[in-house]
Amino acid sequence: MQRRGALFGVPGASGSGGRKMAAGDIGELLVPHMPTIRVPRSGDRVYKNECAFSYDSPNSEGGLYVCMNTFLAFGREHVERHFRKTGQSVYMHLKRHVREKVKGASGGALPKRRNSKIFLDLDTDDDLNSDDYEYEDEAKLVIFPDHYEIALPNIEELPALVTIACDAVLSSKSPYRKQDPDTWENELPVSKYANNLTQLDNGVRIPPSGWKCARCDLRENLWLNLTDGSVLCGKWFFDSSGGNGHALEHYRDMGYPLAVKLGTITPDGADVYSFQEEEPVLDPHLAKHLAHFGIDMLHMHGTENGLRDNDIKPRVSEWEVIQETGTKLKPMYGPGYTGLKNLGNSCYLSSVMQAIFSIPEFQRAYVGNLPRIFDYSPLDPTQDFNTQMTKLGHGLLSGQYSKPPVKSELIEQVMKEDHKPQQNGISPRMFKAFVSKSHPEFSSNRQQDAQEFFLHLVNLVERNRIGSENPSDVFRFLVEERIQCCQSRKVRYTERVDYLMQLPVAMEAATNKDELIAYELTRREAEANRRPLPELVRAKIPFSACLQAFSEPENVDDFWSSALQAKSAGVKTSRFASFPEYLVVQIKKFTFGLDWVPKKFDVSIDMPDLLDINHLRARGLQPGEEELPDISPPIVIPDDSKDRLMNQLIDPSDVDESSVMQLAEMGFPLEACRKAVYFTGNMGAEVAFNWIIVHMEEPDFAEPLTIPGYGGAASAGASVFGATGLDNQPPEEIVSIITSMGFHRNQAIQALRATNSNLERALDWIFSHPEFEEDSDFVIEMENNANANIISEAKPEGPRVKDGSGMYELFAFISHMGTSTMSGHYVCHIKKEGRWVIYNDHKVCASERPPKDLGYMYFYHRIPS
Repeated sequence: MQRRGALFGVPGASGSGGRKMAAGDIGELLVPHMPTIRVPRSGDRVYKNECAFSYDSPNSEGGLYVCMNTFLAFGREHVERHFRKTGQSVYMHLKRHVREKVKGASGGALPKRRNSKIFLDLDTDDDLNSDDYEYEDEAKLVIFPDHYEIALPNIEELPALVTIACDAVLSSKSPYRKQDPDTWENELPVSKYANNLTQLDNGVRIPPSGWKCARCDLRENLWLNLTDGSVLCGKWFFDSSGGNGHALEHYRDMGYPLAVKLGTITPDGADVYSFQEEEPVLDPHLAKHLAHFGIDMLHMHGTENGLRDNDIKPRVSEWEVIQETGTKLKPMYGPGYTGLKNLGNSCYLSSVMQAIFSIPEFQRAYVGNLPRIFDYSPLDPTQDFNTQMTKLGHGLLSGQYSKPPVKSELIEQVMKEDHKPQQNGISPRMFKAFVSKSHPEFSSNRQQDAQEFFLHLVNLVERNRIGSENPSDVFRFLVEERIQCCQSRKVRYTERVDYLMQLPVAMEAATNKDELIAYELTRREAEANRRPLPELVRAKIPFSACLQAFSEPENVDDFWSSALQAKSAGVKTSRFASFPEYLVVQIKKFTFGLDWVPKKFDVSIDMPDLLDINHLRARGLQPGEEELPDISPPIVIPDDSKDRLMNQLIDPSDVDESSVMQLAEMGFPLEACRKAVYFTGNMGAEVAFNWIIVHMEEPDFAEPLTIPGYGGAASAGASVFGATGLDNQPPEEIVSIITSMGFHRNQAIQALRATNSNLERALDWIFSHPEFEEDSDFVIEMENNANANIISEAKPEGPRVKDGSGMYELFAFISHMGTSTMSGHYVCHIKKEGRWVIYNDHKVCASERPPKDLGYMYFYHRIPS
């Protein structure tokens, strides 16, 4: 039988006279595979834009192969792996061809007309000018292992089921839209009022700054009505900011439907809300609508104070300084110089991941183990953390998606006087969808705190460690906390694990206080008179002052002294019990104002390239110090709550771990988070957070959860990782099912214990933990001691730390532009091969003036002693 589709008359097949196979012959070819071909059902995720293991797409040279059973997609390099692993033979091959348009008689491209050859729902290549290029999509069925090809559409010759399945795959929507319809910015609906919006000719002109609600004194969360130019405050639920709802009241009074949020206007768009449609919308004519009120959209930055480029002197705005605007930046290409496309407020994720994969330990753990991780990935690799981390790391480090334009393209760009080197980067959409699922903030399209995402990522790395290897150990260190009772003078030393050093901003130590006072007076006067703001004066804070503020004692209010058996005043100091291999320093720039609106300290701190914190090494109990008695404070339960709380004294393994992790990602100790969730009856993270605020200064705040009546401390590890107790033997019938598939009995028992006897998860666990195949002694020992209840005698594993010298060198920093974590933009600078490189979403360039004094998170690596 002939191969490669020449028999079916596939376009591009060898020979112009290739005969077509009769309908019966095609049906006969597909008969053995018909049971494996499925029609996508509601709830199925159909991936036809991106490979599960790489960033190949239908735009790639080899196209994309979509499995007609699982609807997962694979590039040419990875489809054979899926075929060998699953035995699935039928794939739909998707390819988008790009060709130059035919030139007209005058030399220009022929007029545009609707292209019926495009049927794939893909983003067009930003490198290609649509006036000069046209697209053509091609689809065909490919049968493995012989690579027989059947061109599509082929309604007359294909069985009806196959035709229906192919049509369903081609017409399916984005899997990300199905998971979260509000997640992606480019899927917002166009407002039905945008095309014919009425705008009153009332002479209203909106100033560049100094906005205030027309009905109250609020200056934050302000919305401009696009009909009459009224500036009014929003409500709390618009963007998690405070407001009195005057914009909504105005709509109810006047019926004017559209409003744009001031402070979000950039050349790329803005946040537009339709009161009539009750949802965020797109306004295709936004530039025109804003110009009606004197706002030039093309010259706006998305900042809460509304400052425009022409209102500020050069290189003063943090947007310009951090992004190095005004300097000619040279694009960088090749391995390690690949950017990440912005999915709509995803720059916080991009900046953190660029810094993470500049660390050798993460490169080795994921990219270095790529064949093993991919070969042992679960049946759905899109839902596996280690697979997606490896995919992202390879995409950033391989250079495969960061290639310089060829010489002919450069010449063509210069000839067209459009010489702007393009960098595509890769889209982290699949990675973001996985790591953010079930997280209420990261799964949204809102801007987030890069520090919170960093801790969230560390938590995911911890929970998905590959055997004994855990790259996040390079960040882990121990903090010694010394609490002293001010009355008895006795002390208590405790240790906790942390992953970053949080430095307070010592505003009182500013070296330019006189300039700051003068600037503040001038700024207030300009706002009152609706004039442009003066040139920004930024507080200059010595780094030494921030380090001193970190090391100084802090008061512990409402402290319960075990020496006095009563509440008393106490002071706490923190020191490093160990120094990490990589030190992450966060400048605590964000705070809350009196109105609970997030604020940001716009400061300049002279961060050192070389950092020595050896003087912050913990010393432990000193001669002459007397320890506080090891007595816990009494637990007071109100009478009206005793019955309810007694009913909630459940097995600690039933604690809601999702709430625990949300609290832990805020920086609270894990054991404290477990106690908070437990003692508030699994009522959610918000209620547990209130418990933490009340109890965080108690001496046993970070100690393990101890439940009266359960005989000791609850094990955090078992519930976090899903493991069952050693005396919990998995059901024998499930063990038999797994062993009948060819796996060892020891593997089956270990996998079931790690997944609470869930068969499907146990099989995925076996594929993702090949190192346990030979580690049979431990499992046999567990089985032999199943009834010995040895869990209480086992010594807990100590915290994994890589202690060493406290001398560090700066190698990366993440900067934030904007007034709060809910808005703005993140950029990352990384030192590579002796020079600084700026990673600004998909753009990667050699840095000319790295703004090290304006960073938010700093990454240091230890200098070998």
